[in-house]
Amino acid sequence: MTDNDRGQTLITKYVWVIDTIYRRRKISFKELNELWLRDEISRGVEIPKRTFDNWRYAIFDIFGITIANENRGEYRYYIEYKEDLCNNGLRSWLFNTLSVGNVLAKSQSIKERILLEYIPSGQEFLEPIIEAMKENRILNITYHSYWKDEESSFDVQPYCVKLFRQRWYLVARSTDPYYYKLGPWVYGLDRIHDLYATEKNFEMPKDWDAQEFFDGCFGIIADQRVDIQPVKLKVSAGQANYIRDLKLHESQEEIERNEEYSIFTFMLRPVFDFQQEILRNGEDVEVLEPLWLRKEIAGKIKRMWNKYKEDTK
Repeated sequence: MTDNDRGQTLITKYVWVIDTIYRRRKISFKELNELWLRDEISRGVEIPKRTFDNWRYAIFDIFGITIANENRGEYRYYIEYKEDLCNNGLRSWLFNTLSVGNVLAKSQSIKERILLEYIPSGQEFLEPIIEAMKENRILNITYHSYWKDEESSFDVQPYCVKLFRQRWYLVARSTDPYYYKLGPWVYGLDRIHDLYATEKNFEMPKDWDAQEFFDGCFGIIADQRVDIQPVKLKVSAGQANYIRDLKLHESQEEIERNEEYSIFTFMLRPVFDFQQEILRNGEDVEVLEPLWLRKEIAGKIKRMWNKYKEDTK
């Protein structure tokens, strides 16, 4: 077994421990070992207490997750600050990704019955981008925008990366004096054809914050010209179940619910990508407020109708 194999096996075991304790909320060491022995990951060998303690320290170092003990009664273990695993952050995303990966890795015998979504190319650039971010190194990218017929190469300062709808995006600022004044721009990794780190460094602005940059945004469009404002949607009862379980935005609140519909409110920038999400839900979603957004959606629907109305005669 290679060192990499050992490392991968340990990561798998760490994720199993976190996932098991998280789902059980509180569990004794004896109960944990019983569940461990039922899983093929154990290969029929119990977890020694000293090994488990070492895993706890490693889990904290890697994931920042503390597995604490009650130190009384049954001396059960639990995850401290477990709400961190529910937050939309790197720690949560990393744990969930590894947890799902573990499940899939153990399901090779039925792999033809597990269907996954296609993820566009561009992920090969993720590692060099993150490395450049760590060192504040300027990147040269060759980019082909959807709005141009040809690709172009230019230098950028990488600020952050964001995952949205199975696509990775880079937020970066051009080093060109004219475009630099316009602020950071968003680039899709699947539209980058080539990329390399230059020998030049840049100073990361101390007052720039990735969360603040996307504050109030639905997805990847960070149009600061549109203010964060209240939006009210009326959603059919059936569709409301989906929106209730998988929120459209973190600011979502349900303020009214009956057998026919629910009303949800949001605080966000209702720009193009949010408008597309509204249209994606079809007749099940109606914009109530603000009035300008209601008119905007109505205009889009009217233009769509004009394209199809001849076929309805």
